[in-house]
Amino acid sequence: MDEGLVLLEPTDLYNMLQQATVYSKLTDPNYLLLIDARKKNEYNESHVVTARKAPKNDKGDFVVPYDAELECKQNIVVYDSNTSTLREEGPALECGRMLYDMGSRNEVKILKGGYEEFSALYPFLRTQKIMFMPKEMDDLKPYPTEILPGFLYLGNWRQGNAAYIQKDIKIKGHINCCVEAETFFPDPGPQLLHLQVDDDNEADLFSKLQNACVFIDTHKEKKEAVLVFSNLGISRSATVILAYLIHHNKWSLKEAYDHVMKCCCTIRPNRGFIQQLSKWEEQILSKKVTDIEDPNF
Repeated sequence: MDEGLVLLEPTDLYNMLQQATVYSKLTDPNYLLLIDARKKNEYNESHVVTARKAPKNDKGDFVVPYDAELECKQNIVVYDSNTSTLREEGPALECGRMLYDMGSRNEVKILKGGYEEFSALYPFLRTQKIMFMPKEMDDLKPYPTEILPGFLYLGNWRQGNAAYIQKDIKIKGHINCCVEAETFFPDPGPQLLHLQVDDDNEADLFSKLQNACVFIDTHKEKKEAVLVFSNLGISRSATVILAYLIHHNKWSLKEAYDHVMKCCCTIRPNRGFIQQLSKWEEQILSKKVTDIEDPNF
């Protein structure tokens, strides 16, 4: 095992690229350094959005990109064409080792399956654009975060109503947790479940969780992707997602919460919804497992 290197699943890089509050986290120069270790012609043909070409010196050895400031970077991710293990020698591992040795404060992540697997899963994140100006970074519009790969997504109102997002991710089922019923769907039919709930500590979402889980399971049986969205995508929709993970995976509330937080670091279900999820956990698992009064929760 290479010291300082870890494998990164494609879904984790996808989610890393989608993190946002008001603006995409990619606007923070210290958030992510994404390095393409393939040949120059391959990079020029297409690469993952915001990726930089790994430079080499006159001897053909990888060197640190200009102004990279490795010690400041929260995440450094390297990919080549198709490296899938840390036992394969290839450009990604060679470049990753160099970046770790030259000062990365965290482990360098090697994209599992490389560009080939990632671009097959997320073709809409391919680009030929080499440089993004600050204004262009501000204008980046994140996709919903991927909670269960290729199946369950968490998003906000804009994402739930953007036709290109439904097309790119192949969304077939939609759960609208906003009070407002307006969506871009002209004839929602069985594809849209509307849970009309206020984001309020006193609001009752518990009584709607069973229906939501049945809706998601129905689409899972048909191998259809589902997007759950609310105004900001952090409270009501996150609560429904958490309830489904408890229901489907038989996870505790804490296990579900940790998983969703890893996918989307901005989730913040209100206190009333957390209490309802605790009740849901007890109903599904036949016992209370998570102490929601624990300050670490």
